[in-house]
Amino acid sequence: MKTTIIGIAGGTGSGKSTFTNRLKRYFGDQITVIYHDNYYKPHDDLPFAERQHINYDHPNSLDTDLLIEHLQALRAGKSICCPVYDFTQHTRAEETTTIAPSRVIIVEGILILQDERLRDLFDIKIFVEADADERILRRVVRDMQERGRDLDNIIEQYLATVKPMHYLYVEPTKNVADIVLNSGLNDVAFDIMKTKISALLAQAED
Repeated sequence: MKTTIIGIAGGTGSGKSTFTNRLKRYFGDQITVIYHDNYYKPHDDLPFAERQHINYDHPNSLDTDLLIEHLQALRAGKSICCPVYDFTQHTRAEETTTIAPSRVIIVEGILILQDERLRDLFDIKIFVEADADERILRRVVRDMQERGRDLDNIIEQYLATVKPMHYLYVEPTKNVADIVLNSGLNDVAFDIMKTKISALLAQAED
């Protein structure tokens, strides 16, 4: 079974998760989605107060080596134990998720196109962009509703690390993408990817 790996990148709040989730809802268990966010390095050795101030938007905050190893294993037909990250505690959870090989794998994350080794594993590279004001508003809503953060902490993190790291490490990767979308709700792009993935899944059945 040949595995096609699709990378979907973009800044925080850009709409990449929206686009990824639309594809996942349409295809269901026929495709696999892996989130780079789950590969944040564990920080059990640090107190919670210190974990709050780690620069999570720098490439070094992620265990990209493990993600590469896992994607290579999936492409070779082997299952993996994917880590699970607890954003309320700023460290990995004890449990893992078993992921089996599939015909189409989507990898989503802000920095997935930054590492050349990881980038080379993608058959299709997508970058989703949005205006900075839209992205910060979406991040505020997400972090408060889903991750239990307070507004002061979100603003401090955004100004200290999220914004500068975006322009340093995330925005430049748009230039290596095969497709650049102006919204996660772009229906034309969704229909194109839906047709492409459907064709890949049909080939697997032949």
